Amino acid sequence: MSDVSDNSAEEIESAAGPAPGDLDMTDEEGRILDQDEIDELLGFDEDADELQSTGIMELINSALVNYERLPMLDIVFDRLVRLMSTSLRNLTSDNVEISLDHISSVRFGDYLNSIPLPAMLCIFKAEEWDDHGLLVVDSALVYSVVDVLLGGRRGTSAMRVEGRPFTTIETTLIERMVNVVLGDMTSAFDPLSPVNFRLERIETNPRFATITQGNNAGVLVRMRIDMGDRSGRVEVMIPYATLEPIRELLLQMFMGEKFGQDSIWENHLTNELYMTDIEVQAILGETTVSLHDILNWEPGATVMFNTRVEDSVELRVGEHPMFTAKTGQRQGRIAVNVETYIAPGSGGGKRS
Repeated sequence: MSDVSDNSAEEIESAAGPAPGDLDMTDEEGRILDQDEIDELLGFDEDADELQSTGIMELINSALVNYERLPMLDIVFDRLVRLMSTSLRNLTSDNVEISLDHISSVRFGDYLNSIPLPAMLCIFKAEEWDDHGLLVVDSALVYSVVDVLLGGRRGTSAMRVEGRPFTTIETTLIERMVNVVLGDMTSAFDPLSPVNFRLERIETNPRFATITQGNNAGVLVRMRIDMGDRSGRVEVMIPYATLEPIRELLLQMFMGEKFGQDSIWENHLTNELYMTDIEVQAILGETTVSLHDILNWEPGATVMFNTRVEDSVELRVGEHPMFTAKTGQRQGRIAVNVETYIAPGSGGGKRS
């Protein structure tokens, strides 16, 4: 009897299949997936390109707003790179080359956890937008700028001392460079929308540089700065909440674009309207007459108006009164002399 029960239990388990909580890590051929294949399926493949996401991570990040929907950012940051090339060259008295690596969308929390330390995290405020942004200077650029500003020899890479905090001198020198970068960023945004970026503080711990919630998306701009044999990176992180006041301007495809408006056609239409012929009627007088009186009219009948010779007449275009005028004669013809303009919706005239 026990053998029959065991066989029945095995048949029930085989028919029911795997438990709901069990993950089937086998392919169609029944082969078990190894760890690398599982990581690739979930989107955690470290060898994959940074700009290409796969698996479940693609679904998670699908809610992010793509920066390509804000095409004006490309123009703004291209302008920033040109301005920084000149400003940093004047600051360091050295040949400085700046390249824009890429612009991407990323969650603020994910970016904050990915910052390689040590680094200087500079929190700045956009005063007109009343919000903040983050500028990160990596350690390689910190030591390179300090070495150049303090007269280091050319052709030698900056010496890095790991495992210690940045000194006051290093922080002061980087603060000078950051103020230059923020000034150039102010100039880059100025043709689009006047804004002033002001440095508030410099942190070295990412926990103290939280300017928005971790799940909020933002625009991440990566720039590489080369000074001879020295190089480093500057990254600008601006949350989308900070850019919200100028979102409509960033949606433009080119500077000064106005959706639904064509200046050439507008000027042409305006000129054509000015050349339009319209009929103006001079109303000498109005009165109310009954139908019985009209039926009794005969040639030579006299119709009485309440208008005197010295009274003003009304000039109309269609049903709209436009001016009041005085009647007279000119070269044997009846003429009117315009005196006042009648504003739309008003009952009287306004002296023009």
